[in-house]
Amino acid sequence: MRARAPKHLAMGQHIHTLHHGTPLAVAAQTALETSGEQWTDMRARVFDALASFERPASAYDIAEAMSKAEGRRVAANSIYRILDLFVAANLARRVESANAYLANAHPDCIHDCIFMICDTCGNTTHIDDDAVTGAVRAAANKTGFRTLRPVIEVHGTCANCS
Repeated sequence: MRARAPKHLAMGQHIHTLHHGTPLAVAAQTALETSGEQWTDMRARVFDALASFERPASAYDIAEAMSKAEGRRVAANSIYRILDLFVAANLARRVESANAYLANAHPDCIHDCIFMICDTCGNTTHIDDDAVTGAVRAAANKTGFRTLRPVIEVHGTCANCS
């Protein structure tokens, strides 16, 4: 895959634009094409299916939703390849502990991931805190470890389930 992760923006030097619905799909298409990839019909359908989930979705969840919507079987293997491309191009975020994905509501903006995951209801919230992730990167760099993509996952109970 040719997707190149977009350059890291100087942290704190931009305003988030959170996209929803059609503007989200347009922002995703623009980000993917900017990374040197094509926005194919299949990729658009996978992105639309991913964006329709309120919680992290696995490739199997997405394949099942697409199969129902299209009236034909869609294989999870092809979904995985597209999701990997989406993560590389910043269109999606991967929740590592759940092997599941969320559509990135601001694909034009690069941040390290911090996920707050409710162990009761499964609700997953993505937050950006560049001070926290910057400290993680700095601590790793002090030991000589070069961080490529820190992902922090915090498990607990959300406000609704508390």
